[in-house]
Amino acid sequence: MDWYPWNDEAFARARVEDRPIFLSIGYATLPLVHVMAHESFEDPTVAALMNDAFVNIKVDRESARTSTSSNMTVCQMLTGAAAGR
Repeated sequence: MDWYPWNDEAFARARVEDRPIFLSIGYATLPLVHVMAHESFEDPTVAALMNDAFVNIKVDRESARTSTSSNMTVCQMLTGAAAGR
């Protein structure tokens, strides 16, 4: 799967290609995140579908705390629960 970091290039690509962003905001150190990445994102069929439909951005919450606090707020507003719970 093609991943972008949280940056202007990723957002510009999404605008130019008129594609939504798929945002992954998991903790890189959690075993479940690695399992999900292996079972889902590394599958060639899933990766091709995701790459065709989205601009994929991966943010590790532990290394980018400043950019993720607003993401967590939005996640809680949309789902009624904190991400990863």
